[in-house]
Amino acid sequence: MIESRTQITVRYAETDMMGIVYHGNYLPWFEVGRTTLLKECGLPYRELEQQGYRLPVIELGVKFFRPALYDDSVTIVTRLKERPMLRIHLDYEVRRGEELLVTGFTTHAFINPQGEPVRPPARFVEKMRAAFP
Repeated sequence: MIESRTQITVRYAETDMMGIVYHGNYLPWFEVGRTTLLKECGLPYRELEQQGYRLPVIELGVKFFRPALYDDSVTIVTRLKERPMLRIHLDYEVRRGEELLVTGFTTHAFINPQGEPVRPPARFVEKMRAAFP
């Protein structure tokens, strides 16, 4: 398993009139967690794009337990639990300290710039093979 942790402070613009984070703002936080995890694995998303690969979201899910509030410091925990093949599945937790606020997942497919499914690049496959022996 690969795990990454990213700290975010809730900005006023991410909240509604009640000071609660608007539900749609969790998805960009998942993206921050995902790109951080890839970068920490030595696979920055920018490099994947420069090589002609895209990773669109093909499935996602979110479950809300407690709200994040304005000025909270939250941690996005991103986990890659299984070696990806043609698709990559990531799990997320948003926590305020030890308190679990939100869980979620995204599944992505590798495509080329024309939108056609492709195999992941060899460097990606090597890194994942090393991480998941």
